Amino acid sequence: MSSSAPLSAVTVRAATGLPDQVIESLTETFERHVAAGEGGMAFSVHRGGQPLLQLHGGRAAPDRPWSADTMAVLFSGTKGLTATLAAILIGRGRLDPEAPVAEYWPEFAAQGKADARVHHVLDHSIGLPYVDPDPSGEGERLDNALMAGRLAAQPTLWEPGTKVAYHAMTYGYLMAEILRRVTGRGVGELLRTELAEPFGLDVHLGLPEAEEARVAPVFRASGYRISTYLQDDPERRAIVDRMYGSSLTAKNPSFNTRAHHAAELAAGGGIGSADAMATLYSLLIAPDAPVIPTDTLATATRTWSQGKDAINDRPVRFGLGYELDDPIGTYGPVRPAFGHTGAGGGLHGAWPEQDLAFSFLPNEMRSEDADRRVKDLLTVLAQV
Repeated sequence: MSSSAPLSAVTVRAATGLPDQVIESLTETFERHVAAGEGGMAFSVHRGGQPLLQLHGGRAAPDRPWSADTMAVLFSGTKGLTATLAAILIGRGRLDPEAPVAEYWPEFAAQGKADARVHHVLDHSIGLPYVDPDPSGEGERLDNALMAGRLAAQPTLWEPGTKVAYHAMTYGYLMAEILRRVTGRGVGELLRTELAEPFGLDVHLGLPEAEEARVAPVFRASGYRISTYLQDDPERRAIVDRMYGSSLTAKNPSFNTRAHHAAELAAGGGIGSADAMATLYSLLIAPDAPVIPTDTLATATRTWSQGKDAINDRPVRFGLGYELDDPIGTYGPVRPAFGHTGAGGGLHGAWPEQDLAFSFLPNEMRSEDADRRVKDLLTVLAQV
């Protein structure tokens, strides 16, 4: 994204709850990163469902500044929404993470998967990182039912639970089908009725066409790369290419199309605002009015899998669908922490013991090993 128009000024909205010095440092850090980029971004910090600090600035589009109601594709930040829907059902006793997937989805037992557990899907140890055969085009890639059917018919690459590797796209196909089998409802409807409407969250899986004008088109910074921890391994790089199917690296990627926005991609198709995501995570950790029972959240955010990603070589640690704080400091210098990152630099999550939730949402995608934006913001926030 390039334009001769000046970048919009950074807008700051602050309430009581953060020290003035921290607010000033966060604002300065945010302004510095806005000035150094070509796009726009938002950063929100919430406590108890209420905003402590809201920052936005830069361009949502070449001719449009980022405003308070700008939304963007969440990419894998969507996985945190899907994990929350699963946790709601676990809390109600309708979904058991220790149960075989086939108990809810009988066809999944094919090819030796009868004993594969629900938590193996949620904690990225199921061993189904790509769909076979590959989707033949974007129409197939956006079809949850078709992709789920293919995955149900596949063997796993390893015995579920013995390795952990990020399931970039297939997490969504698998979880959307599990949630549908349990509830009889699509994942987009579940998000709307269980989270968006009850809590007033500006998030969508299956964006209404009337909301398109609020979405900031996403673009890749020069030299954007994925799986930056993986070096010189053609065999595993080929698996990465199958996992993502050029969804992030294609010459003309689909993430700005109406078809992608309308699809209910539970791994990477969510669209929302930074305020909405910070609100959700602050409600998740609120002791007085949690979205899910406290004991269920404890179960969902304990370690279910961890280690070096068997495909990407990146250190990872997962709960039941949530990312957890890891050795490389993805969630800043504070532990414990949980949430989910998104391709290109987005990050949404919480520090439960500080009762702080946060969301960073940009539209300029940067490679993980070169992106300092949210790292710098969380380092400052940790001074609270």
